[in-house]
Amino acid sequence: MTVVLLVAHGSSDPRAAAATRALARAVAAQRPGLDVRCAFLDHAGPRPGEQLASVAALGHRAATVVPLLLTNAYHGRFDLPAALDQARADTDLDITATEVLGAGAPALLLSALRRLLPPVDYDGVVLAAAGTRDDTARHSVDEAAAALGATLAVPCAAAYASASPITGAVAVAALRAQGCRRIAVSSYFLAPGKLHDIVVASAVQAGALEPVAAPLCAHVDVARLVLARVDACGPARAA
Repeated sequence: MTVVLLVAHGSSDPRAAAATRALARAVAAQRPGLDVRCAFLDHAGPRPGEQLASVAALGHRAATVVPLLLTNAYHGRFDLPAALDQARADTDLDITATEVLGAGAPALLLSALRRLLPPVDYDGVVLAAAGTRDDTARHSVDEAAAALGATLAVPCAAAYASASPITGAVAVAALRAQGCRRIAVSSYFLAPGKLHDIVVASAVQAGALEPVAAPLCAHVDVARLVLARVDACGPARAA
């Protein structure tokens, strides 16, 4: 049976690690008997290599790594592959990595975003994201915003906490220019933290509705998406 390792970016905010561990429990609950573990690229521990060494020491032969990332930016394209290459060199594990969770704006991710929106009357939505200097990754967030807007049948604009001039306030203004008057905030974050707080505060201060949507965290549709990513690489089912 393949071990599943969820690898998150990591944060100095303890709420982020707690959200990642909650997601691991939610994934395991969806498939009883599956060994689901967590690792972090920065701040919190353990690191991916440490967890994979532990898995190998227990006699496992294979591990499927799921990057808990919504865009395929620097961490997904460089940091994680480097860590996995080192783990392959250090162990005999057959290590497979899935696509990042946000790749292709999957239906389960859009479902989670939709279901987490507060029950308020809105005619526009800001999709609040962390931000990245990677143009391709940032474009994928814009695509997710367009897909969410199509699902909700209202305009949806991406906003960023960093690395972009499109702040929460700028996105609210853009939606108002399109005629929107009651603007909700959807959180394109897997966990709470400083960047989430920054972009959400910017949107709310510009007049977006409260309460705002919570981060995706351990939503059941996110857990199902993790398993869909794993199964796309080869089923990881309990023996």
